[in-house]
Amino acid sequence: MEKLNKKVYYHLPGLFEFYELYCVFLPLYRKHREYFYEWCEISSIYGSPADCIWGGGRAGFGSDNPEEALELMKEYGISARLTFSNSLLREEHLSDRKCNELCKLFEETGQKRNGVIIYSDLLLDYIKKHYKGLYFVSSTTKVLTNFEEFLNEVKKEDFKYVVPDFRLNKAFDQLKKLSNVEKDKVEFLCNECCWYGCKERKQCYETVSRKNLGENISEHICQAPEADQGYRFSKAMKNPGFISVDDIKNTYLPMGFSNFKIEGRSLGSALVLEFLLYYMVKPEYQIHVREEVYLDNMLDLF
Repeated sequence: MEKLNKKVYYHLPGLFEFYELYCVFLPLYRKHREYFYEWCEISSIYGSPADCIWGGGRAGFGSDNPEEALELMKEYGISARLTFSNSLLREEHLSDRKCNELCKLFEETGQKRNGVIIYSDLLLDYIKKHYKGLYFVSSTTKVLTNFEEFLNEVKKEDFKYVVPDFRLNKAFDQLKKLSNVEKDKVEFLCNECCWYGCKERKQCYETVSRKNLGENISEHICQAPEADQGYRFSKAMKNPGFISVDDIKNTYLPMGFSNFKIEGRSLGSALVLEFLLYYMVKPEYQIHVREEVYLDNMLDLF
């Protein structure tokens, strides 16, 4: 492959949810860098502990010790992101003790090394005021499918990154017109499995937000074709919005885009490992990484 002028920066799922997986994977990433594509780096890992009312993505699980998750990120020089994308927060929710303690822990005054993935303007203003050492990512849960609305979001100074809806991934005629500064702020969601024609995506996210607020409501029933099959990577690869490794190398990087988000917090660690292998590891070394991870006696993949 011809040497690329820019690096790819991946933003990975499961800061808390897959803490044990990363305890095994990251040492391999450091020790055997020859296994990995030389043009990619891990920029951040995102997630949320269980029972965070500010959370708006899939409910967190996994490590219940934020200190150990943060320490792991510091050890490897990776940004830690809190997924606080609840879209339905009210004033009374801002005083939540657990979420405030997490912001205080993750804040590094003057550094802005760690960030918050966010939806609510109310929460944005609150964190800006009380925790100045955090940066902000505009969440894909806003479902920004209109390009002008997405561009307006990119132009907001509050956000270091903006994650558009996956259905804007291939809007190349408009994306190529962005300035270099704007392109650096775009973080594409690569491996979405949601039906491309879905009109209930925002409603689905709002259901998760309500559940995180403790409301006793039913799960959102997806009406998409073959929704009963759940997430399948093979199915995601056929999605019109899917971004492949070849797409990244041959289309997005030459256009000036370098930030890519991998979803999967609600999926099992075995499937997330497959994402890591596909997007980061050279094909001839994937078996080596897979063996090292699966044979680790301290890790139970599911």
